Amino acid sequence: MAVLTIEEARALVVRAFAVSYVSPENAVKVADALIAAQVDGQGGHGLSRVASYAAQAASGKVDGHAVPQISRPTPSLLHVDAQYGFAFPALSLLINELPEIARKDGIAAGYVYRSHHCGQLGAHVEKLATAGVVALMVANSPPAMAPWGGSTALFGTNPIAFAAPRADGPPLVIDLSLSRVARGKVMAAAKSGEKIPEGWALDADGQPTTNATDALKGTMLPMGDAKGAALALIVEILCATLTGANPSYQATSFFEAEGAPPGVGQTIIAFSPDAAAPGFSERLEGLLQTIMAQDGTRLPGVSRQQKRSAAVAHGIDLPDHLLAEINDIIESSNG
Repeated sequence: MAVLTIEEARALVVRAFAVSYVSPENAVKVADALIAAQVDGQGGHGLSRVASYAAQAASGKVDGHAVPQISRPTPSLLHVDAQYGFAFPALSLLINELPEIARKDGIAAGYVYRSHHCGQLGAHVEKLATAGVVALMVANSPPAMAPWGGSTALFGTNPIAFAAPRADGPPLVIDLSLSRVARGKVMAAAKSGEKIPEGWALDADGQPTTNATDALKGTMLPMGDAKGAALALIVEILCATLTGANPSYQATSFFEAEGAPPGVGQTIIAFSPDAAAPGFSERLEGLLQTIMAQDGTRLPGVSRQQKRSAAVAHGIDLPDHLLAEINDIIESSNG
């Protein structure tokens, strides 16, 4: 296990993308997003993605030089064409624009289409909450879950994230996948050769498996069974049917360098917290304090904040196999 400072990790990842046909501006945005996920303990959305991202940029499956284009079809709606590039530059446009619109009009929404993997959704809504708005985000992803009762993957893990600003302290952030666990965790387990718990996934034959590689070839199980599958359908409509992005069943893999771009979508809704009824902060704190008054409870995101603080203080623990992957990308470009 290697320990890198956040600055060392950032420089390393930026360099790996720079040699993989990614523009300097995009390399920085993507590296920052992956490192933020690693710092928060979300390894499945963190540096385990560097090799697959770099391979996709090198093959042209994702356009590393894409410049996202933003339009405003209505006063409170933004539409971003990611141009088949990385999601993070496109999402940064929304994150910069949505708070001001929401403060003016009470609510604002943004769509991204022709997009790519957008990492941990919680990081995006947290930025919006830090800017003073309440935010809800959904994203679709390549097929990984079957409709309830079916056996063929049609939905992605289709995550949902929510964040709200607090008067004192960091925002409340809730980030969850609609599968029982994020697929990135299965990918990370496959890379490290670890088994996954039973109940996370089925293999290609529809049988329960603890083999991460077999799970990636099969289907993820939805959180809450039929209810989770229904929520995945809602996300699909919000992210693809509304935006013009590819539905999950037409999206190509986020992990493989071959094939057409995934072309998925993301949707964000931002709310001005006091537009409908002043006093949001006081009501939110009353709710949260009531929750925390019960023994054994804790708010979502507490462990993420703890891991973030530890990484800032002590650096990022990076498994040797991931460090070797990243260094191989850089070294192969010099050969």
